[in-house]
Amino acid sequence: MENSESVRRPVYIVGHKNPDTDSICSAIAYSYLKNVCDDGCDYIPARAGQVNQETQYVLNAFHADPPVYLHDVMTDVRDIDMNDDVEGVTQDVSLKKAWHLMRDRGDVTLPVIDGKKLIGIITIGDIANAYMDVYDNAILSRAKTSYKNILETLDAQMIVGDENGYFESGEVVIATANPDVLEDYIHAGDMVILGNRYETQLCAIEMGAACVLITMGAKVSKTIQIFAAEHNCVIINTPYDTATVARFVNQSMPIGYFMRREKLTTFKITDKTEDIRAIMKKKRYHDFPVLDEENNYVGMISRRMLLNLRRKQLILVDHNEVSQTVDGIEFADIREVIDHHRIGTLETVAPVYFRNQPLGCTATIIYQMYQEKGVEIPKNIAGLMMAAIISDTLMFRSPTVTEVDKAAAYRLAEICGIEPEEFALDMFGAGSNLGDKNAEEIFKQDNKSFSANGFEFRVGQINSMNSIELDEIKEKIIPYIKEEFSKLNVDMCFFMLTNIVYEKTELLCFGDRANALVREAFRLPKEQKVFVLKNLVSRKKQLIPAFVSVLQQWEKS
Repeated sequence: MENSESVRRPVYIVGHKNPDTDSICSAIAYSYLKNVCDDGCDYIPARAGQVNQETQYVLNAFHADPPVYLHDVMTDVRDIDMNDDVEGVTQDVSLKKAWHLMRDRGDVTLPVIDGKKLIGIITIGDIANAYMDVYDNAILSRAKTSYKNILETLDAQMIVGDENGYFESGEVVIATANPDVLEDYIHAGDMVILGNRYETQLCAIEMGAACVLITMGAKVSKTIQIFAAEHNCVIINTPYDTATVARFVNQSMPIGYFMRREKLTTFKITDKTEDIRAIMKKKRYHDFPVLDEENNYVGMISRRMLLNLRRKQLILVDHNEVSQTVDGIEFADIREVIDHHRIGTLETVAPVYFRNQPLGCTATIIYQMYQEKGVEIPKNIAGLMMAAIISDTLMFRSPTVTEVDKAAAYRLAEICGIEPEEFALDMFGAGSNLGDKNAEEIFKQDNKSFSANGFEFRVGQINSMNSIELDEIKEKIIPYIKEEFSKLNVDMCFFMLTNIVYEKTELLCFGDRANALVREAFRLPKEQKVFVLKNLVSRKKQLIPAFVSVLQQWEKS
């Protein structure tokens, strides 16, 4: 992850769940406007659900890609200012080098990688244990320590032998006794630490030592060098004294021998911070490796980094009800709200820019903002906003429509070169073509949750220009909602089958008090059970206000 200040912070502009054409098109149009006017952030159009057929037709018509899908806006590892400067090391690195790396960088954990893949970790504690607890003279060979590591650790020079070789059998022996005594202690394959005594050097080579480590920078005679080469014995010369060499030599062992390979606690960049916080509390480690979606190592995080959590930044369009927002809204920072619905239940931590106007469409508000900012509207953006107004106002048949909406739609139509009435017929036709959709897809296409006075209810709506199609949808949707009603966790559920041509809606009702609510809201006879409501086409302006007015007077049983 990049921590550069030049990287622009993403701000997602997102509409409500089960997005309609206004929700999608307004997100795209407002993102374009914000990116033109503000280069401090990267404004990204987003959606909180699948694109329906009507909206997809609009996107295709104006060559626009669907906004990115946000399953939720909870913070994940990508929102943490994690330490991506902790580069991984290979397992052949010496303990001494690993310790110096951690000391210099102030780290306590070092990731060990093979290519880009994490294969283990080693901590300061692991290195301390390796240094303090090793009393086995054969561990240097069991760890298959490279001569290159030994040279680096002891600031030594290879006199005879291949520095790319390994010490992989025998023990480490300190030769302080006379040669006749050493014959009982030196065995084939050993590493012998000794000084400048010619006889001792010769004895060690004769006894089959794999390596002779000469201390104090003592000069190695040509005779010894030739003799060592003939016996395949490595000669290393170090400036350190014998005591120092004996103390330091084990620090040349590769970290791969001591690192932890199994049951590593790692996190993916997509893991939610609430989940990893709980895991961190149960672990004694200070730092944890982070992997990308291909399991490549990318950096380290610690508990303290959760304090610098960057919440996802959002701008909400076409809604301001908590029940309609993308999941995890409580973990995000809301910067703006642009809407044309009633003021709902949304709360923010800090003051935000809130623009709410009694217009028929959010896109109309955004059109006004283009005018106010003096920003030229591209043809495709104009087409998207025009389509949103036509859709939300049912081609100016909805009671929500205003003269401001109409004027905006026709001006946008001029910019994009589209005849609004003809486009509306094709758009609504595409949106009402639901023959190949199952009941669940139809139900979720345009469905919103509401609450009033403790009552929770949901209202779905399908608009069509075809009465036969609405009858077919009715046959599909009634058994589906009856079966799923208990899973919705609401008191009531309604579904509007709206005929755009005849400007009427058949209202399907589910829940013990649903019929009573409709009868009281629209002053219908007590015995009426089938509700075909003429001149009712707007969920926002006609149905919901009528329901809320009644529910505010009811007592929940």
